[in-house]
Amino acid sequence: MIRPDLSPEVAAALEAGRPVVALESTIVSHGLPWPRNLHLAREVEAEVRAGGAIPATVAVIDGRLRAGLDAATLDRLARADGIAKLSRADLAVCMAEGRSGATTVAATMIAAARAGIAVFATGGIGGVHRGAETSYDISADLHELAQSPVTVVASGAKAILDLPKTLEVLETLGVPVIAYGQRGFPAFWARESGLEAPLSMDDPAGIARAHRMRGALGLPGGQLVANPIPAEDEIPLAELAPLIETAQQQAEARGIAGKTVTPFLLDRLRALTQGRTLAANEALVRANARLGAAIAQAIATQAADDGRSPRAPLP
Repeated sequence: MIRPDLSPEVAAALEAGRPVVALESTIVSHGLPWPRNLHLAREVEAEVRAGGAIPATVAVIDGRLRAGLDAATLDRLARADGIAKLSRADLAVCMAEGRSGATTVAATMIAAARAGIAVFATGGIGGVHRGAETSYDISADLHELAQSPVTVVASGAKAILDLPKTLEVLETLGVPVIAYGQRGFPAFWARESGLEAPLSMDDPAGIARAHRMRGALGLPGGQLVANPIPAEDEIPLAELAPLIETAQQQAEARGIAGKTVTPFLLDRLRALTQGRTLAANEALVRANARLGAAIAQAIATQAADDGRSPRAPLP
């Protein structure tokens, strides 16, 4: 089985049983403009370090799957045009062709599981798109959560999605959805979606124990930790909902579908909120990196206490 090329720092941390947090690279190559994308990538890695863990940003570079990027490679990824956006379906093709690509939630989970990294922090997961009953547009992120044994820290699913259907699919797939510090399921830029999360936990140590118990039971897949955006940075759903509806109508009028829907909607919402969604996105990614580091620390500590490896079991 091919495993990611690890940076020396990530390899040493995993070998010593120290906490590591995987980070995706799509936000670097597709989520933000230069140089804001590079600044955020560095800030998120710094948040992980401040929390006592080692960051492992994941990407495909010249056909090699890598976990842990040096400064020069991260800079190259942030500046480059035409970087592929990789999920489970196209990860292998990109590698086989020797090209470079940024990893989405699903592809980052694959890399983290194969590297033995137990925790992955991101912004928001994909999910069930509105109108999926006719388009069948459902993100591969949901199925990956049911397959790769990684705890994913995100601010719920993106608010542009059909959140009730997303939660239903996650339940069907057997994925634990744990709201952190509240009962409500967050909606990315908003702390509350109006939906109750299936599970709720208030302590990184408890989330770590749940992660390790899934491994002990031999259950496939990981768990989703839904961490609400900090209160001072949120855009309430009551304000967002009509703007999302407007953006959705504009997408339909232009015939935008498939992989281009999400980038279009995010770009329109950025314009409709005068950039507030962009600032909120940055804030929630940093908050998720902090929580991811705390959970990774707890997993490593618990593993050391009982003399077992903190690494996520391979599929």
